[in-house]
Amino acid sequence: MTSPGSSSASLDPGTRRMLLRFAPMIYGPTLLFGLGEGALLPLLPVIAAAQGASVAQAALIASVIVVARMIGNLPAGWIVTRIGERYTMAIAGVLALAGGFGILFAPNLAVLAVAVFGIGLCASAFGLARHAFMTTRVPLAYRARALSVLGGSFRLGMFVGPFVSAVLLTVFGGESATVWFFIAMLAALILLVLVGRDPEEELRSEGALPTDKRPRIEDDVADDTGESTTGSIPLPEERGVFRTMWQFRGVLARLGLTTATLSAVRQARVYLLPLWGVSLMLDAEAIALIVGITGALEFALFYTSGQVMDRWGRVWAAVPSMVLMGGAFAGLAFTHNLSGAIGWFIVAAVIVGIGNGVSSGILMTIGADVAPPDNPAPFLGSWRLLTDAGGAASPLLIAGVTALASLPVATAVIGAIGLFGAIGFWRFVPRYIPHPPQPKRR
Repeated sequence: MTSPGSSSASLDPGTRRMLLRFAPMIYGPTLLFGLGEGALLPLLPVIAAAQGASVAQAALIASVIVVARMIGNLPAGWIVTRIGERYTMAIAGVLALAGGFGILFAPNLAVLAVAVFGIGLCASAFGLARHAFMTTRVPLAYRARALSVLGGSFRLGMFVGPFVSAVLLTVFGGESATVWFFIAMLAALILLVLVGRDPEEELRSEGALPTDKRPRIEDDVADDTGESTTGSIPLPEERGVFRTMWQFRGVLARLGLTTATLSAVRQARVYLLPLWGVSLMLDAEAIALIVGITGALEFALFYTSGQVMDRWGRVWAAVPSMVLMGGAFAGLAFTHNLSGAIGWFIVAAVIVGIGNGVSSGILMTIGADVAPPDNPAPFLGSWRLLTDAGGAASPLLIAGVTALASLPVATAVIGAIGLFGAIGFWRFVPRYIPHPPQPKRR
């Protein structure tokens, strides 16, 4: 019998088959998108500067993609509901392809900003379509592992992408090669999405899934007023995005805002760790090495998160993750002037990497757990809007608190948010999400 802590090499055959079926349709395109985006994002300020942008303008153009991702979630939910996940992913890929050409041939900063904004909108639609697809196709017993692999696929792409960009810059000597690489990844993504067979049909033909496409739900629907439930609140009829937001106001206000704190702490690490290294007067190579170790830990642990959530419940990944990251940032805030400040910085960075690694896929998994099973896209649009808003607010909070007080105070605030989020997960996850059933051993 496989132990709870076993690695992906010891997957039971049912899980392995389940995950492999999603590779051509979901994991492959996700990896390709992550590779392209990971290669392109670091060069956006450089491309903007080549168009004559100031430092502030270059930073603004680079941040446009984050804003577009956030505001694109609601219309993406509407689109997925009407044309389906596969066509949404394909259309988003085509439009992002047009955005790539826009970046390549932009005559001025305005066109460049529009192209970047369009790519952000498409990334939001593509991400929501993947999320909705997995929500309706993956059996509950495998859900966390399947979504953790999805998150790991994207993390791998984002991790490797900058290195690909560095190689392309060295070989070709210009940013256009990276943009062409982004375009090539999108073209391959579109091809996979359009020609890949629906894994749901493959699994059903093998008898691994029931013949009913959607889970059966009850006939009666009640508004989500925040009372305790044992899973997602049924929603049998098609409803608009804003009506769905009102219907699920209780879970969005409680569990949704709690997951926004996780998104905020995750995004904070991207800014806080390099800033902390700079404040300790470390050179760029040392900072890059420490941050790289953190990223490697995050990627190495992505499947562990899925195992923990599927076998012991979502709360056992969410709470430790927030305690580790929140505690690391809170403790780091008091080490800046100590004699061993650099050592404490390395320890904190490692703990943050472990904490983020064991939460891989958790935002998508919890969202899928509480989404209406027959039509999850409108709800997931609202869910992803909250989580993206948490991530977008984090750098603004860090900048504001640092300007008003100091970097250690900003770090302490992020730590407090993480610990507060841990309390929220401990309270609300058992309230809304039942312990997942165990997959049968074969």
